[in-house]
This record gives sequence, structure tokens and C-alpha cells, in this order.
Amino acid sequence: MTEKKQGKWFGKADPSAFEQSDQHLKKTLGVKEMLALGVGTIVGAAIFTLPGIVAATHAGAAVTISFILAAIVSGLTAFAYAEFASVLPFAGSAYSWVSVVFGKVFGWIAGWALLAEYFIAVAFVASGWSANMKLFLSSFGWSLPKALANPFSAGNGGVIDLFALLAVLIVATLLYRGTNNTAKVENTLVVLKVGVIVLFIIVGATAIHPSNYAHFVPTHVPGTDFGGWQGIAAGASQIFLAYIGFDSIAANSAEAKNPQKTMPRGIIGSLIIATALFVTVSLVLVGMFHYIKYANNAAPAAWALLASGHSVTSHILSVVALAGMFTGLIGMMMAGSRLLYAFGRDGLLPGFLGGVSKKGQPNNALIALSVIAVLVGSVFSFTELAGLMSAGTLIAFIMVSLGIYALRRREGKDLPVPSFKMPLYPILPALAAIGAAYIYYTLDHQAQLYSVAWFVLGLLVYAFYGVKHSK
Repeated sequence: MTEKKQGKWFGKADPSAFEQSDQHLKKTLGVKEMLALGVGTIVGAAIFTLPGIVAATHAGAAVTISFILAAIVSGLTAFAYAEFASVLPFAGSAYSWVSVVFGKVFGWIAGWALLAEYFIAVAFVASGWSANMKLFLSSFGWSLPKALANPFSAGNGGVIDLFALLAVLIVATLLYRGTNNTAKVENTLVVLKVGVIVLFIIVGATAIHPSNYAHFVPTHVPGTDFGGWQGIAAGASQIFLAYIGFDSIAANSAEAKNPQKTMPRGIIGSLIIATALFVTVSLVLVGMFHYIKYANNAAPAAWALLASGHSVTSHILSVVALAGMFTGLIGMMMAGSRLLYAFGRDGLLPGFLGGVSKKGQPNNALIALSVIAVLVGSVFSFTELAGLMSAGTLIAFIMVSLGIYALRRREGKDLPVPSFKMPLYPILPALAAIGAAYIYYTLDHQAQLYSVAWFVLGLLVYAFYGVKHSK
């Protein structure tokens, strides 16, 4: 391998090059906008969908423990993310950071891992929005033809999920018009959504049957990942698809005002708020009905209210949830498009992805992300999407956590000293990496297999395209 080619693989990226490339991105996002983006993304579709799915398929009533376990591991990584985003506030988050501290090919692997998650996450959130819309309409006796109600992968006469397609198109149009206007919409929708979540908790608490908490941790079923510690851990691995939300904040750090303060407060604050909401909603949901009732139910919160006789509250929740779930889609599509933009900017993917509009928006990357997400949603069902999302996130989490060791050696030398540092160094970075690795180990084999195939594809793309065109 020649010295030049070796530099393309293992040479460390120059942070000043990222800084210069991102100069045309407008810095319009403050702490309030970052908190809204984080909370909106983390609790996006997941809070109205995941508690029921994970309870029925993995953890039973102990789904609350799964959320806490996922939050602890995510929280450790969030500290690492906050320090990195404070030192290196560039578009692309983990991709840019790992390129600087470990080398270009490692940055590509981290970014490629997250890219899969954003493609799947956009499709997942859009599918969740569609499921809630169909449930809402069915309560009035309305329904779409099967051809327009389900993706063709469902195998029941479906051709395309029309509502999921519309959700992606609406958010893509909003983002196309500019980040500043989108942030205002995001702030409003997050306030509405948190309000309706609190309403669900209050009303749902009146319909709790304590007997549903009996056998809180169900007995493990041999040969499966249901029940016992195995079920709790499997549930936590699936829940990671929600906690990717704080990466969406980091991905937009190039557009942050005063990133030294804005990024740590946005990342850690949004994770704390979101975790409290997740745990409380899960506890109420499994108390209202036995967890088995939520099997294959993509809209468990609205269904539980409807089935317990609170039809008015269910309709209110559905309407606000339908609007509020756009916050998750906005966050995922913003972050995913910024990551695609970063790849195009640096020549690792076709250069048109790194183009920006007159307003400084990476709209080419946004369009590409929207098209791919719609295709992904057409191939995989809602349940499959939920199971496929965590692997890449966990790989990126491991690399960012270990990257703190390399970052610390350069702070105050060729990199700035951050206003926030990961506490209990050097212990916490290791614990964060070990926790993420354990959750990856507990993923189902299909998700692990898909992730390995995705990484092999990524290395081939880098070897045959990225190395030749990298800037």
C-alpha cells in the first residue's frame, strides 16, 4: 500500500477542514431548539409504539426495566457525545469525530453504521405514524384499500403504505424550506406532544389493574428471548432505536449557536426528560392491560385508552400524537441528511450529496434520504424495522466512547479544551463501551447478520469509491 493510499485509509482527518467545509451552514439552533429536537426525536414514534411491542415480545411488565437499562447505557455514551460535540461541532457527528481521533476508515465505519440507522429510523417512524393514522380512522369506520394501507412486504395485498409515504413527503418539504422555520414547528409540536403524554399518564392511571403487575418479570421461555433477564436485555437492545435521538442533536452541531454550552445541555437534558416519559408511560400501559394484549399492535397507547372506555381521550391522543410524531421524523431526517451531506462533502459518496441550496441547506442529501427511506419502508414490515435498527447505533456508540481516550490526549494541544468533560474519566468511557457491546451481543441473530452484511458492503464502497474520491 502506497503512503498516499495508506493516508486515505488510516490517516487522521484535519478538523480545520471540517470547520471550513461547514462554514456555509447557518448557526440558528440554541439550547431550546436542541432540547426540542432531542426530546422530539427520542420520544418521536417510539413512545406510542415501543412500550407495547417490547412488553409483548420480550420483557412483559418488566419493559420499564428494559427502558431504564437502555437509558443507562445510552446515558454513559451521551456523556461522550456531549464532550465530542463540544470540542468538534461538525456535521456528521460520530463520522467526523472518529475520523479525527482514529482515522478516516474508522470514521467511515462509524458513519456508515449510523447511516443504516437513519434510513431505517425514518421508515420506522413513518410506519408508526401510518399505524396510528389507520387506527384513528378505523375508530370512525374508515379505512384505506389494502393496496394503499400496507407495504408490499406485508404479503396481504399491500402495494405501498400511503400514509407513511405522505409523512416522509410532508417533513421533507418542511425541511427543504429551511432549518429555522422547521425549528419553530418542532418546538410547538414537542410542547403539544409532551402535554398529551402527560394526559395519557393521568387518564391511564385511573384504568390500571394492579393484577397486571403480577409476575412483573415473566419466567424465561427456553429457546426464546422472552422473559427473565434474557427478555429484559433483548427488550433493551430493541429500545436502542429510540435513544439514537441524541445522535440527531450531535449531527446538527455545525448549526448550533455557542456549541460549547448548547451541545452538552441539549444532549444530556433531552435524554433525562425522554427517559422519565418512557418509563412512566410503560408502567401505565402494562398496568392497564396484560402485556400480551399489545402483541402486533403498533399503536398500543391509543388502543389501550379506546379499549378502556376513554374514547374521547384516545381521539385527542391520536390527533396530537399524529402531529407530535412528526417531531421524530423531523429529527431523524435532519440528522440523516446532514450525515449524507458530510459524506458527499468529503467525497466518500457522490459529490452532489454535499451540495447545498442558496439558503445553505443540504437539500440534495435530504431528497436522497427520503427516497431511500420510502424504499426501505416498502421492503420491511413495522416489526422488522423495529428489530433492525439498533446494531449500527451500538457500533457507533462503542467507537465514540473509546474515542474519548484519544480525544483527551489532544485537548488543549491541537484541539480546544471543552466546557464539558465526561465525568469519572477513565472509568466511564470503558463502561459505556462495554455496555454498548453487551447490548449488541444480546441482539437477535438476524439483526447481527444484517449489520455484518451492511459493514461488508460499506468497506467495499470505501475501497472502490471512497479511497479514490476522498478529499
